[in-house]
Amino acid sequence: MPRPYVLLSAAVSLDGYLDDTGPERLLLSSPADFDRVDEVRASVDGILVGAGTIRADNPRLLVNSPERRAARVAAGKPEYPLKVTVSGSGDLDPGAQFWHTGGEKVVYTTDKGAERLRRAGVAADVVSLGAALDWRPLLEHLHDVRGVRRLMVEGGGAVHTQLLQQELADELQLVLAPLFVGDPEAPRLFGAGAYQGGRLRLVETRAIGDVVFMRYEPTAPGTGSLASPADRHWLRLACELAAHCPPSRTAFSVGAVVVAADGTELARGYSREGGDPVVHAEEAALAKVDPADPRLAGATVYSSLEPCARRSSRPRPCARLILDAGVGRVVTAWQEPDTFVEGADGAGVLAAGGAEVVVLPEFEERAKEPNRHLLG
Repeated sequence: MPRPYVLLSAAVSLDGYLDDTGPERLLLSSPADFDRVDEVRASVDGILVGAGTIRADNPRLLVNSPERRAARVAAGKPEYPLKVTVSGSGDLDPGAQFWHTGGEKVVYTTDKGAERLRRAGVAADVVSLGAALDWRPLLEHLHDVRGVRRLMVEGGGAVHTQLLQQELADELQLVLAPLFVGDPEAPRLFGAGAYQGGRLRLVETRAIGDVVFMRYEPTAPGTGSLASPADRHWLRLACELAAHCPPSRTAFSVGAVVVAADGTELARGYSREGGDPVVHAEEAALAKVDPADPRLAGATVYSSLEPCARRSSRPRPCARLILDAGVGRVVTAWQEPDTFVEGADGAGVLAAGGAEVVVLPEFEERAKEPNRHLLG
């Protein structure tokens, strides 16, 4: 079942602690990094923290920049992302700042926790997951009912640990602060237990003031696979977009998503979008991105079908459009058959142009589904 792209975000001391044991919250990030976090918050559909974080830190979880909030509204989004928390017991203070700042809120809980929260009158949508909490139906509900496609998880350590151990995290954004806590009673970022993934792949690192920012993606267990959970998330979305194509007897139904190196979705598109009978998915998506956007150079195009190498309806095929846009990586599910163009080799055109092409055959059947009528 579809779920949001899950981005874990945290700052830790050099010895791996989230906080100390003092009465005031230990500030680990620099002012410049707080601004980076604000930018990430503005880019997502939801921000999640555990009940322990609400009790310990009383966070507001706002987008502080008026310009970023205005950009969200201009893009047709709510001013603030949906605020999400999880509590099995429902033991949360109804006066906490979480409930009384920002936009909409939702709390996931158990049947017993829901009774307690409703009696307390918390200012949020209360969703019971039954007798026990389960992350998979929680994430599916966020995706299907609340429309959350990109979820930022800001803590605490138990939540981060559970999502990683259950292989539900697509990205880890970690800030390393130049100090030590040294208190064994202080909270750590990750707890003990079995982690199923292999080595994480480091995809970005940079200094921000006096802290170091690192961005990791999980890989398949025991491998350094070129395909990450993030790749699977975005290709799954591309396959979902293919189902939106108006049906055709003379062209494939294809979905495409353009994603920046930092995981930000730049655009999406699908075949015959907007009533244009000949527009292709990659073409529709790229047309929505400013050609001067510097993020294109590090972006990935996810397409449910191999981008076309030849076409009669436009001067340039999609493989050439991708290369001309400066995109250097393409992830696809399915090689174009000879149904309409014999000997198509979009992957070859892309590779010859210097682009990396990754094929995830486990998505082939999903990509073929809206095209069964063309495949006999």
